[in-house]
Amino acid sequence: MVTRAALRVGFAGTPGFAAAALDSVLAAGFAVPLVLTQPDRPRGRGMQVEASAVKRMAQQHAIPVLQPATLRHDDARAAVLAVPLDVLVVAAYGLILPPVVLAWPRHGCLNIHASLLPRWRGAAPIPRAIAAGDPATGITIMQMDAGLDTGPMIATVTVPIAPRDTAGVLHERLAAVGAAAIVDVLQRLARDGALNCTPQPAEGATYAAKLDRVEATIDWALPAAGIDARIRAFDPVPGALTHWRDEAVKIWSAQASSARAGAPPGTIIGVGADGIDVACGEGILRLTLVQPAGGKRMEAAAFASGRAVRPGMRFGPPAPAG
Repeated sequence: MVTRAALRVGFAGTPGFAAAALDSVLAAGFAVPLVLTQPDRPRGRGMQVEASAVKRMAQQHAIPVLQPATLRHDDARAAVLAVPLDVLVVAAYGLILPPVVLAWPRHGCLNIHASLLPRWRGAAPIPRAIAAGDPATGITIMQMDAGLDTGPMIATVTVPIAPRDTAGVLHERLAAVGAAAIVDVLQRLARDGALNCTPQPAEGATYAAKLDRVEATIDWALPAAGIDARIRAFDPVPGALTHWRDEAVKIWSAQASSARAGAPPGTIIGVGADGIDVACGEGILRLTLVQPAGGKRMEAAAFASGRAVRPGMRFGPPAPAG
């Protein structure tokens, strides 16, 4: 048995999801001699150069931080491999770990992945699960190997997806679950000196590709329920997008109905205090919260009033020039 303080736990991560895990690992009393995170980059509307959430937390605890732009080359990883570790916890780090890095800690590298593997391997498991209409997702703690989220599983925790969950809301819930799960796994490692792993199932694998802004444009020919799921999946980024005449409009909240629209997809069939009803390929979608380009989020009813939106008009791509 090794005490928590004696187990040398490195940490590699970048955004808030990872920072929640680092916070829990530190609060549980584990020694963290090194943190890896992405280089500081411009962020936000002002494009000010900012440190990652993980770097800021590491600095608060006076933990040494390394920020290599890549780990593919010997000179880039020399300083990293010079620090002896028992285990490396990885959460939304953003860099590929080559075999020499995977073999660096005595007990290898443990990844906190925000899905129930093998479903939704890849960079965007949270929005992909919502967009697909999955009833549940979860956290998988896995032993990393050279594949993309293909390593054997150490622990899984199932998390239901509520009907109105956005990617942002589910992200916060999964971050908390992942933070608790990795602490439990590290406690087992400290107690037993080893971890039991289970190979991932051979069937059921899906790939969660990184979100593309092109995907955010609403296709009104889809069923209303599917569009609603995509709106929630793309909240907070990149935001589901449509056009009112030549004006880009993001849709932040909507309600799907299975009622027959009796009009071409994208056609506005009703405007009222509760929102704007739009015909879809199947059913009707009531828009309730929207954001015109350059403006603030607003009730759909206010948007309709300010732009004289009436039944028979249409949402869709902007009219071609000329």
